[in-house]
Amino acid sequence: MLPAAARLRRSEDFREVMRRGSRAGRRRLVVHVLQASDPPASGTRAGFVVSKAVGNSVVRHRVSRRLRHLVAARLGTVPAGSSLVIRALPPAATASSAELGVDLDSALRKLGLIPDRRAAGPAEHDHDGSAV
Repeated sequence: MLPAAARLRRSEDFREVMRRGSRAGRRRLVVHVLQASDPPASGTRAGFVVSKAVGNSVVRHRVSRRLRHLVAARLGTVPAGSSLVIRALPPAATASSAELGVDLDSALRKLGLIPDRRAAGPAEHDHDGSAV
């Protein structure tokens, strides 16, 4: 579950992140991020937008729960003071949690919020630990 302090609640906050922040779109979702310009006073906060275009109430709530769970697991890897808005697109309705997680990770990598594990492969080391 996403802690209460980590949630965006006010429409002004959503609007500010979506207008002033950077975004990365994927097949099933769009991630908007606004990073704090001054030293972070609080941790990372996240909000979700799941419109009626995604599906009926049951489908929208299922997508929201999946996204909340995925974001909660990644809060510690995103820089403190960042505000995220994750907007679900209609293909999210039929996506599994794993597929949503792949799209979320891909968007966060593109925005530079989490390291790209593929680019940071293991370096070869000599027996004394120095790089070869």
